[in-house]
Amino acid sequence: MSQVAITAQARSDFGKGAARKLRREGRIPAVIYGSGTELVHVTLPEHELNLALRKPRVVLAVTFEGSTVITKPRDVQRDPVKRVLEHLDLVIISKLEAATRGDMADAMKVAEAAAIEAGIDPGTVAAAMQDAIARGEDPMAAALHAVADVRAQAEAYAEANTAQAEVEDAAAAAGAAAAAAAAAPPSAPVEPAAE
Repeated sequence: MSQVAITAQARSDFGKGAARKLRREGRIPAVIYGSGTELVHVTLPEHELNLALRKPRVVLAVTFEGSTVITKPRDVQRDPVKRVLEHLDLVIISKLEAATRGDMADAMKVAEAAAIEAGIDPGTVAAAMQDAIARGEDPMAAALHAVADVRAQAEAYAEANTAQAEVEDAAAAAGAAAAAAAAAPPSAPVEPAAE
């Protein structure tokens, strides 16, 4: 399961200047909300947060003022040029949703490994898997079906390309034969045989 424990600190200064100062200190401003609670302004350690956000479907167990809440990232704001973290919105989730996200992350890892082994684009498999999960399929079953579906599509595409290449080769050969016939010197007319 992709659950990462991280410790937050309270934040009371707001605005661009305060946020820049926090980022220089290696902290990222964030807010935690959801589940009928008030909005909480915190800062999180940049390095640990960057490592955590690399994982698919990550769940953050945020410890703040002696209590721990289970959250998921909702909005990750990055600098458009430097791609560094600027701000993060975290939503409080239930333990059941955290477990579901963990199952989906594990299934995505399995699907990605199977796709690479089969020589298929992992991104295509991930998209097919998301569609299957949206239809209500179990994450692991969705991973296996996604790999099989994408593999079948890739084979059908390869067969269609082979058939198209054969048609193009036949057309090119016919064109070359017609061009050769047109370029050949005319033959002398054949006179009828005398009787």
